Parts: sequence; C-alpha cells; structure tokens
Amino acid sequence: MVNQSTVLLMFSIGAIILTLALLILFHQNSNATKGYLLRNLERERSQLLLEEEVLKMQVAGAQALKSLEEESQIQTMMPLKDPRYTQGDATVADSGDDS
Repeated sequence: MVNQSTVLLMFSIGAIILTLALLILFHQNSNATKGYLLRNLERERSQLLLEEEVLKMQVAGAQALKSLEEESQIQTMMPLKDPRYTQGDATVADSGDDS
C-alpha cells in the first residue's frame, strides 16, 4: 500500500513538472513570436516615417512652386519673344571690343 502511494505521488509530481515545463515552453515561444513581430513592425514604422518625410519634402516643394506661380509679380511678367544667349567664354559684362 505504501509502495503504491509512493509511485502514485512520484507520477503526480512528474506530471505536474511536465505540465509546467510545457506551459513555460509555450509561453517562451509566444514571447519570442511577439518579439519577432514587434521587430518587424518597428522596421516597417521606420520605413514609413522615412517615406512620410520624403512626401512632406515633395509637398513643400510643390507648394513653394505653386505659391511662386500664383504671385502677382510673376503673373504680370511678359514672356520673352526672342531670347539671345551668350556664346563661348564671353561674360555678360564684356563690352565686345578687344582693345
């Protein structure tokens, strides 16, 4: 009788230890999976923040050009009909005579 109860006690303790070990294993696996997902989300967040900054810069550039186009001083400018460009190494301040 005593021998049988000792075996039953040992079996019960072994089952409890095995159950706790499996629970710890599943908990650690869950934590590792959450950490992996968190790392991926952080990487995606940093990429999205970088894209947002690029888009903000593009919007700011477009708004600056748009505001320049809508300025009244620029609106009153006349288009140039016959543009002449300088040729060679001549500067704008050059008078043209080589004396």
